[in-house]
Amino acid sequence: MIVITGISCKTETTKNNTATPITKEINASETSLKNALTLYASFDNGVHADFALGDSLLYSVPNRKARDSAQIGLHKPGIRISEGAGRYGDALLFTEDSKGNIYYPSKNNIAYNTKNWEGAVSFWLSLDPATDLDPGYCDPIQITDVSYNDASIWVDFTKENPRDFRLGVIGDRTSWNPTPEGPDNENPIFNKQLIPVSNPPFAKGTWTHILINYTGLNTDQGKAALYMNGELKGIRKDIKDPFTWDVEKSNIYLGLGYIGLMDELSIYNKHLSQEEITTLYTLEKGIHDLLD
Repeated sequence: MIVITGISCKTETTKNNTATPITKEINASETSLKNALTLYASFDNGVHADFALGDSLLYSVPNRKARDSAQIGLHKPGIRISEGAGRYGDALLFTEDSKGNIYYPSKNNIAYNTKNWEGAVSFWLSLDPATDLDPGYCDPIQITDVSYNDASIWVDFTKENPRDFRLGVIGDRTSWNPTPEGPDNENPIFNKQLIPVSNPPFAKGTWTHILINYTGLNTDQGKAALYMNGELKGIRKDIKDPFTWDVEKSNIYLGLGYIGLMDELSIYNKHLSQEEITTLYTLEKGIHDLLD
């Protein structure tokens, strides 16, 4: 905790008319989080990001390969802003698994590095996976230039009840699976790279905080971890596969097959400490506390 001493316009005075110093406490973790922030979408002022080092606009496409058909804003059925339904303020509500994709561009909003890449992704979800989700895999967020199995960072729910919640930090497909056979999501080599959570703490009418933490990617000592409600749920070490992106084609996709509420998406250019993760989880007004 950093303590700064200063004089306020409401400073009390003594009988000698001398000012009494007032101390204001500034949380060092809040300062470091603010300095590391690269993208923030509160969904309180629409779908576009409140803060972004790159493009702040949200885009819709009929499919991933139709980049030339991208439209600014929400042009995908079954998604809308739900007023007052968020963890803080409004939220993004997904009501059906419809065709198309929505995304923020990764360029500058993700601090991608070809030699030593670190960062963190934070957001809140509210749903009952057993009753809200349609059958099949569902990715609330997926960050990649190709797909889930090729230089990608994501979380998903498994395809049938009871559903696990999993973190995938998957390197180049040519590195981890040079001779693929069958679908990768059923491949034991693929599944060994995931961090699964059985009986994850989701429930209707409650909010769950998700934090994806990663460091050392594109080295021989890459590491990724999944936190839920401020607690470490799993960690994967010694990630050696490279993560090769065409950054111009990489996007932060939201709500792939997801049905439920999402709020307070924020992305950081560094691996977060436990203290920073706890601070993020317990912010009284969300990321607005960092920016106000």
